[in-house]
Amino acid sequence: MALCEQSLPYVRAISPYQPGKPITQLAREMGIAVDQIVKLASNENPLGMSPKARAAAEQAMADLSRYPDDFLLKQALAERTGIGMERIVLGNGSNDVLDLVARVFLAPGRTAVFAQYAFAVYPLATLSAGAEPIAVPARDYGHDLEAMRGAIRPDTRLVWIANPNNPTGSFAPYGQLKAFVESVPSDVVVVLDEAYNEYLSPGDRVDTTAWLADLPNLMITRTFSKIYGLAGLRVGYALTSAEIADLMNRVRQPFNCNNMALAAATAALDDHEFVARSYALNRAGMEQIVGGLKRIGCQHIPSHGNFVTFRVSEAALVNQSLLRHGVIVRPIAAYGMPEWLRVTIGTERENARFLEALGGSL
Repeated sequence: MALCEQSLPYVRAISPYQPGKPITQLAREMGIAVDQIVKLASNENPLGMSPKARAAAEQAMADLSRYPDDFLLKQALAERTGIGMERIVLGNGSNDVLDLVARVFLAPGRTAVFAQYAFAVYPLATLSAGAEPIAVPARDYGHDLEAMRGAIRPDTRLVWIANPNNPTGSFAPYGQLKAFVESVPSDVVVVLDEAYNEYLSPGDRVDTTAWLADLPNLMITRTFSKIYGLAGLRVGYALTSAEIADLMNRVRQPFNCNNMALAAATAALDDHEFVARSYALNRAGMEQIVGGLKRIGCQHIPSHGNFVTFRVSEAALVNQSLLRHGVIVRPIAAYGMPEWLRVTIGTERENARFLEALGGSL
């Protein structure tokens, strides 16, 4: 038997995660200058990183010979959320903590439930642990919570929910969501992925961390990759019970967040002006993109994140045309949406460049 055939069969069955195309890769492929390319594929903050975070990261460079100490970030998160430090788990991006909870609770013979069109990492993390993924058909491209509750089996140990959801941008009202979590059996962990939480309008926001006191099987995950602009430093976190956090820390790699990431994230939490600017830019950009899509005649899914998913005929060909124009968006055929593309909200100039290129590609 060949060497690689000795690997676990459920690992061989995994389709690797496909990230958004990097700017440098498109430059090599198309011969386009890097500064002429607009990347709106990976839901990154078009303003870059928080200035306070940048200054803190630069200062941290002076002590990179030392192993990381995550105390200050955990302390800052505890003060911000009111959750004890023993209930916080840090990750190399929030994807890392999603993988950690899967390693703790999933295994062959167990199942995990998530919605159709949900974040690709959920089935990946489930399969990598040898568990069976249960994808529940979506309702209006969002979570059908009633159907998801009905899909939970005696062997289910995790339920994944992204709110807002990526890649569709749908949003489950918090009243419905809390009722769902309360209805889930106490031996099933509900992972509430709030990567795009900061982009919600004030009227939609609810402090879900307050639920943790009464819902010991709830876990909330968040990231510094989106509105804080730290995608390249890779730092996220989970808020959960002390017991679950302890289990996750047993399988967590030591020092999984580096010194620069820890320093930048700690400083970013206090850069309220940058977060406010990022939020305002996103709201204006959302109006610009949605208005442009309507003028062009493209159907779109109303979004509560920093991106819009829109429908075009022959999406693969349209995507190739956009690439030739130096505009990178995200094809989502791998999500079972072959006629759709997802575009990140950029600056006013980047949004206009996208709309112009899209109009010339249809």
